[in-house]
Amino acid sequence: MNQEPVTSLKGIGEKTAGLFARLGIYTVEDLLHDYPRAYDAYEEPVPVGKLQENTTAAVAGQLLKTASVRRFKNIQVIVATVKDMTGSLQLTWYNMPYLRNTLQMGQFLVFRGRAVKKGGRLTMEQPEIFTPEAYEAVRDSMQPIYGQTKGLGNKAIARAVAQALEQRQLEREYLPPSLREKYELAEYNYAIEHIHFPSSRQELLFARKRLVFDEFFFFLLAVRRLKEKRQDCRSSFVMSHASQVDQLIEALPYSLTEAQNKVLKEVSRDLESGLVMNRLIQGDVGSGKTIIAVLALLQTACNGFQGALMAPTEVLARQHFESITGLFKTYNIEKTAVLVTGSMTAKEKRTAYEKIASHEADIIVGTHALIQEKVHYHRLGLVITNEQHRFGVGQREALGSKGQENGSLPHVLVMSATPIPRTLAIILYGDLDISVIDQMPANRLPIKNCVVNTGYRERAYQFIAREVAAGRQAYVICPMVEASEMIEAENVLDYTKLLRQKLPETITVEYLHGKMKGKEKNQIMERFAAGEIQVLVSTTVVEVGVNVPNATVMMIENAERFGLAQLHQLRGRVGRGSHQSYCIMVNCSDQEGTQERLDILNRSNDGFYIASEDLKLRGPGDFFGIRQSGDMEFKLADIYTDAGLLKTVSEEVNRLLDEDPQLEKDEHRELKRKVEDYLGTNYEKLNL
Repeated sequence: MNQEPVTSLKGIGEKTAGLFARLGIYTVEDLLHDYPRAYDAYEEPVPVGKLQENTTAAVAGQLLKTASVRRFKNIQVIVATVKDMTGSLQLTWYNMPYLRNTLQMGQFLVFRGRAVKKGGRLTMEQPEIFTPEAYEAVRDSMQPIYGQTKGLGNKAIARAVAQALEQRQLEREYLPPSLREKYELAEYNYAIEHIHFPSSRQELLFARKRLVFDEFFFFLLAVRRLKEKRQDCRSSFVMSHASQVDQLIEALPYSLTEAQNKVLKEVSRDLESGLVMNRLIQGDVGSGKTIIAVLALLQTACNGFQGALMAPTEVLARQHFESITGLFKTYNIEKTAVLVTGSMTAKEKRTAYEKIASHEADIIVGTHALIQEKVHYHRLGLVITNEQHRFGVGQREALGSKGQENGSLPHVLVMSATPIPRTLAIILYGDLDISVIDQMPANRLPIKNCVVNTGYRERAYQFIAREVAAGRQAYVICPMVEASEMIEAENVLDYTKLLRQKLPETITVEYLHGKMKGKEKNQIMERFAAGEIQVLVSTTVVEVGVNVPNATVMMIENAERFGLAQLHQLRGRVGRGSHQSYCIMVNCSDQEGTQERLDILNRSNDGFYIASEDLKLRGPGDFFGIRQSGDMEFKLADIYTDAGLLKTVSEEVNRLLDEDPQLEKDEHRELKRKVEDYLGTNYEKLNL
C-alpha cells in the first residue's frame, strides 16, 4: 500500500497528483514522510489588552456593532470591532462581503489571526471565526503546516496525509527494545502519526525525537560502513614534492596565511604518503580554500597524473576554470585545464572528452557532467569536490572510480564553507580526515553588519539604489518561493514585484529559486555574474553557486527564520571584492531572544565562533519554522538543534557495530533489513 501512487487516495486525480509531484510527492510513502514545516497552536484566547504585535493568537469577545463594508479601488474591506474587559480590537477581512450578514452586533465569538499595527493601533487581519463551542473543540490542538505549491493549499495536503495514515501499511519495529527503552523513544508508527497530528507540544517532541534518532542512526551506520571500506587503502598515485608549486606560491601577489600553509602541508603529506587521501577542508567563506585546491591539482599534474575539480553549479565551474587558466597563463605554468558542463555543445564535449582520454588535459573542471559514462580519464589521481554538501557520496565515488587503477582509488579532497563545530564535524564526516582554515587573509575588508526591524526597509531600498548607482550589485534573500496561506514570511515572487516598484526603473531586478529549471537558474546566475542584473531576489539557493566580487549588499528578510550558520553562509556571498560590503538582516519578530541571537552575527564575522554560539543558544524543541541547517539533507534533524542527540546516536552506533559488526544477532534482524533498505535507496544521495 505505501508504495502505491497518491492517486490511490480518495479525491486525488491526475491533476492533483501533478501538483503533489511538484513537491516531490509521488507515493503514499512520500506523503507520510512529507513532514510539516511548522505547526499552528490553537491556544487559550488571550485578553485583547495583552495582545502583542506580529503574533498569531485568539481573542474572545463581543462585537460592538454589525460589520461594515468599505471600498478601496477594487477591494472590499469588511471591518468589525471586538471588545472584552481589557480593551477593543479592530478586525478586517478582504473581499468577503458575505460577512456583513454573518457578523452581527452583540454576538460573542472567538477570532484567531495575526495582530499587526495599522495607523498606530492593533488590527487583526483575515482572522478565522469560531463560535465558543467550535473553538473549544480545537483548543490545545496543533495543526500541521506543510510546504505548499500554487493550487495545492495546506488543507488539501493535511486531508491527504490524514487519509494516508488511515490506509497505510504499518511498519515492523526495527530498533532493539533495549535501545528504545534506554532513550525513551516512541514506537515508529506512533511517531509517524503524531509528527503530523500531535495533540500537544509534548507529543510532538516525543514523535520528533524518535524520527530524528532514526535519521542520525542510519546516516551514521552508513558513514561507519564507508569508513571501514576505505581505511588505510593503499594508493597507486604516490606523489613527490613539486618545485612548481613552491614557485607559484612565491609568485602570488599575496602571502598564504599560517592556516593555509598548515592545511597545504597536510594535503601534500597525504598525497606523498602512499595511502589514499580522504580529507575534508573546512574553511570560512573567503578563507582561501580554492588556492589550496589549485596547488593540490598542480602537484598532481606535475607528478604525471590528472586532477578533477567538481563544482555544484555550471557558473561556479566556469569561474573556477577561468581562474585556473588565468593563473597558469600569468605565471607561465605549462599545464592544460579543460571544462566539462552539461550545457556545452556536443562538439565542445567531444573535444573535451578526447583531451581527457589522451591526457592532453592535466586538470578537469566541471559539474556532475564529470561523472558521465562518456568521460574516460587517463590517470585520475585526485578528485576535489567543492561545497561538498551538494554532492552525495555516490557521486563522489562515481568520480573516484573513474580513475581506478590497479584496484586503487584516486585521492579525494572535499571542500566546505559550512562552519560546523569540530566535535560535530568529526561525527558527521567520520569517513574523512579534517583540516580547518580558521584564519582570514589580511587584505579582506570585514563585512559591515546591521540587524534592523521592518521599519528600516525603505531606508534599505534607498541604500541598495545608491550602491547600484555606484556600479555595485545586491542580493535580497527571502525564506519562501511563493506566498503561503499559513506562514507569514516574505516570498521571492511577491518581493521581486515590490522591489521593481520601489527601485528606479533603470535597475534590473530578477528572481531565483530552487523550483526553477536548471537552465533558467544558470542563465540568471550568469547574467548576475556578468553585471546585467543589479538586484537578485532569491531563496537560499544562492548559498552556493556563484562568485560575484561586485556584489556589496546582502539583505536578508525574515532573518529570524534562519539558523545563524546559514545566515553567515549567505552573508559570505558578499565581501568578495575590493569594495566595502554590507549585510542587512531584517528581523520580523519581536519574540524574546531573537535579537540576541542575531546580534551574534553583528559581533563577529568568524563562522566557527558563530556556529558554536548557535549551538549553545538553540535548545531542544527550538525547531519551529523553516529548517535551520540545509547542509545535511536530513528531513527533520538539525545538526545544531539536535547536537546532543547526534552525539548520543554516534556513541550507540559505535557500540552496536563493535558488538555485532554484521548485525547478525536475532534482536538485530529487523534492523539489518532496514539498514540494507536504507543503503539501497539512499546510497546515491548520502551527503557525506
